[in-house]
Amino acid sequence: MRSTRMLAGSAAAALALTMAACGDGGSGGSSGDGGSGDGGGGDTLSKIKDEGVITVGIAGEEPYSFKKDGELTGATIAIHKKVFAELGVDEVKGVQTEWGSLIPGLNAGRFDIISAGMSILPERCEQADFGHPEIMYTTALMTPKGNPEGVNDMHDVADADLKLAVMSGAIESGYADTLGIEKMEVGSPQDGMDAVVQERADAFALTGISLRAMAENNPDAAVEVTEPFTAIVDGKKQVGAGATVFRKDDDKLREAYNKEIDKIVGDEQAFTDVVGEFGFTDAERPKGEITTEQLCAGELPDAEQSEAVPD
Repeated sequence: MRSTRMLAGSAAAALALTMAACGDGGSGGSSGDGGSGDGGGGDTLSKIKDEGVITVGIAGEEPYSFKKDGELTGATIAIHKKVFAELGVDEVKGVQTEWGSLIPGLNAGRFDIISAGMSILPERCEQADFGHPEIMYTTALMTPKGNPEGVNDMHDVADADLKLAVMSGAIESGYADTLGIEKMEVGSPQDGMDAVVQERADAFALTGISLRAMAENNPDAAVEVTEPFTAIVDGKKQVGAGATVFRKDDDKLREAYNKEIDKIVGDEQAFTDVVGEFGFTDAERPKGEITTEQLCAGELPDAEQSEAVPD
């Protein structure tokens, strides 16, 4: 959900206003665990070690975190099972909610962390803390079969004056607002695909890997998925990454988690061993090109002249 991305300069300000209006902007309730007064705040790490269970918030987005035949699965779930087993926590439970309710649910104590591959964005960093990058993202478009409008990226959608389906609270919603695209917000990936199939939207924007998984799992749906692209807004490449999300008071948990996730992300074989079965490859592995701190600050690289699209 996600899957890279934030706007810099004026675009960042515009998107911050957009995302604040969406469901996942607010802090929503208490921190859940109370404070220990040691600079690390709540001690969720001790709690989950004592109980042997961590509860994660998910949005039901395949292939990141979802339920299949009642079982919790997905790439970020696989990561969390591996990481938390190393921390002495053997069971991972999931609470599913809409994307826009994930951060409010976290801060209200409904779950311990967010396991949804959530993109690291400045306004989200104001409401919660992100771990180290663990998944790199590109965007894609789901269109009717044959791609009748010939769209390949967000600028094509804007230039053709089309209606774009986006998930409520997702980064693609902010792209649409900044580029002046007419949008319809949906509550789930399935809703987005349905909007395209039922011709209520001309395209659906989401991370490329999510859309590919949906298309593969719905072979009878009259849709196709474009090649993935890195969105360019106001001359900035919307490079970004997804990470696990923690409450502001959970420094000890976040720091322990980061030590373990670095072992997975830092090695191609270790990364693909954990998430390869869900369609992730070394292309989605962060390689140190951008940090959580940079993404929280909205510091993105300039697009090459050949990539930039005039406003």
